[in-house]
Amino acid sequence: MTATALTGKRILITGGAGFIGSHLARTLVAENEVVILDALTTGSRSNVPDGATFIEGDIRDDAALERAIDGVDVIFHEAALVSVERAIDDPPLSHAINVGATLSLLEAARDHDVRVVLASSAAIYGHPESVPIDEAEPKTPASPYGIDKHSIDQYARQYHDQYGLEVVALRYFNVFGPGQVAGPYSGVISIFLEQALAGESITVEGDGSQTRDFVYIDDVVQANCLAATSATSGHAFNIGTGQAVTIREVAEQIQEQTGTDAAIVHTEPRAGDIDHSRADISAAKAALGYEPTVSFEDGLEHTLEWYRTHQQPTP
Repeated sequence: MTATALTGKRILITGGAGFIGSHLARTLVAENEVVILDALTTGSRSNVPDGATFIEGDIRDDAALERAIDGVDVIFHEAALVSVERAIDDPPLSHAINVGATLSLLEAARDHDVRVVLASSAAIYGHPESVPIDEAEPKTPASPYGIDKHSIDQYARQYHDQYGLEVVALRYFNVFGPGQVAGPYSGVISIFLEQALAGESITVEGDGSQTRDFVYIDDVVQANCLAATSATSGHAFNIGTGQAVTIREVAEQIQEQTGTDAAIVHTEPRAGDIDHSRADISAAKAALGYEPTVSFEDGLEHTLEWYRTHQQPTP
C-alpha cells in the first residue's frame, strides 16, 4: 500500500480521533511515530490506535499545537468543524476552528519546516457550473463552511508560493466508510444505514435524483499518503472516484444489502442542496498517482459489515 512510503517518520494527525484521522492513524502507526492532537469534540478516545501518542487539545490552543508539532516530519490536518449546519448557525465559531486555527498551524509548520497535507472540501465549488468538476471550476461556496474551506485551501497554497512551505490540499468529495457514526452532521450513507438496521424508514430529502461522488475511506487514506510523499507541492487536488451515484440509488442499495423491508420515504428537499456533484480526478492521478481502488458497492458492503457489529457506535 502507498503508506509503506511513509516509514520511520514522526507524524502529526490533527483530528486523529475522528473518522478520517483515525483511519490514517491506524494505517501509519505500525511503521511511524504517530502523534494525535484532538479535542474529542466529535472524535472518540477509543479511535486512537495502540502505539500512537495522544494529546487532548484544541487546535486553537497554540501551546497544545506547539507541543504536538515538535519534531514532526509531516502533518495531516484533519481537524475541523465539519458541519454545514453548525457553520450556518455560528459562522464565527466555524471561522475560528476552520480558518483561524489552520492559519496558526500553517505558521507553525513554516516555523518548523514541516510538510502539510490539508483536508479541503468539494464544498468550495458550491453549485458547480458543470460536472465532472475539475480544480479550475469557479469557487462559489454556498455556505460559511464552504467559504472557510476555500479560505484554507487558498492559504495553504499561498504559504507555498510566498514562503516555500511544502503543502498539498486535498478536496474531499463524499467520504464514507466504517466508523463514520450517523448523526445530524454526518454523511447520508451512515444515516441511511442506521435507519435501515433499526427497521426505520429510510428518509430521502427531495426526489433522490441528486448525485454525489462517494469515495471510500481507504482511497482517501491512499490519497493522503501519496500527497505526503509526492514531489508535488503547492497544489490542490480533487479526491473522489470520478463516478456519480444518485441518493435514491444509495437508499435502494442499502435497502437491498441490509435486507430490510423498511420503506424509502421522501421528505421535503433541503434548502440550497446541490443537485449534482462528481469529481474530475485526472489531476490527482497524473500528479500523485492516485487511483481509486474500492467500488461504491464494495465500500458499502464493508461499511455495512462494520455497522452490523457496532449497532450502538460511540461518537
